[in-house]
Amino acid sequence: MDDRVSVGETRSLWRNRDFMFLWTGQVVSTLGTRITGLAYPLLVLALTGSPLWAGVIGFAQALPFLVVYLPAGALVDRWDRRRVMLVADAVRVLMLVTVVAGLAWDVIGLAHIAVAVFVDGACFVFFQLAESAALPHIVPRRQLPTALAQNQAREHGAELAGQPLGGVLFAVGHVVPFVVDAVSYALSFVGLLFVRPGLREERDRPAQSLVADIREGITWLWRQKFLRAVVGLVGGTNIVLNALTLVLIVRAGEMGAPPALIGVLLAFSGVAAILGSFVAPWSHRRVPARLVVVGSLWVWAAGTAVLVWMPTPLWLGVAAGASQLIGPLFNVTVQAYRYAIVPDRLQARTQSAARLIAWGPIPLAPLVAGILLAGTGSTGTLVALTGVMVLVAATATISRTVRHAPPLPGG
Repeated sequence: MDDRVSVGETRSLWRNRDFMFLWTGQVVSTLGTRITGLAYPLLVLALTGSPLWAGVIGFAQALPFLVVYLPAGALVDRWDRRRVMLVADAVRVLMLVTVVAGLAWDVIGLAHIAVAVFVDGACFVFFQLAESAALPHIVPRRQLPTALAQNQAREHGAELAGQPLGGVLFAVGHVVPFVVDAVSYALSFVGLLFVRPGLREERDRPAQSLVADIREGITWLWRQKFLRAVVGLVGGTNIVLNALTLVLIVRAGEMGAPPALIGVLLAFSGVAAILGSFVAPWSHRRVPARLVVVGSLWVWAAGTAVLVWMPTPLWLGVAAGASQLIGPLFNVTVQAYRYAIVPDRLQARTQSAARLIAWGPIPLAPLVAGILLAGTGSTGTLVALTGVMVLVAATATISRTVRHAPPLPGG
């Protein structure tokens, strides 16, 4: 770890200049991302009226999780991580300018939207890997769980505000959410200019090929049995949780909810997750990792099942949000474990391999949701997703690797 970090071991994170510039910029840009996260499917539904096409565009946005993660991880471990984040923000600003222009001139089409969301997803991959790998150089290791929990609060706070804002701004004008998102990335770019460069250890071994770098990260992760099992379980979970977003939008619409109310209902998950982030730093050292993993999966399975019986949009939003209380504890526990055992030179590569497994199925989620919604309706889709989530939770419960997980390093 960087010596400049270790000097401030007891300093509050709120007095950590680099962390605050990075964190504040990400609050703003994540808010913009959440706004367009709702605006994109609403735009596609407004243009086509088809949940299937909304699922196809969601697939295009998540496709970089399959094709970009591995090379991005190897490149981020080679490059200046601050510079990677700056370039990613700049590209996203330019991409959104094209969307705004297309809407303003009424020439936007599905192909344009698909390219735009793919570029956005690719930039997200590079930025998140660089930010995650840089964090131990910005925050003292003993404060990493607190920083991770604050990042969780940041993400879900942005979701809390961004989802309803996305619906309201889209109702004001279809172009407005995309203008706001472009400004948010520009502000994040400016904040990053005040974060010191570098944020990585110098490589102490000869350079090797990109393929060799990728293979090294995959091999290292494969040898960590608990992490390997967890990322596989998360992959199955992500199919369900990401498919639910489109399902909830459609089901709430069937109940008569307007776009602005749909945004408010989806934001309930953000409220629950923020509450969960308050206790995550305390609980991750006291609750065994195996209980966190297994318990979280069963909570999500139950939370998916009860959505079938919710009679109104309000209850639908409350039920969807309640199961997200456990999310921050799950994420902080797994991420803190990874930081404790992964060498700095492998941070981005091992994370890219883990996210390929855990997030790789995400492109399938909106596509599968769109197909199921078109074929079986929202009720049938919820039943199918519940079945998948129960299967994932049961797998974790009977897994010896999960049941005999080693204690969290430093816990």
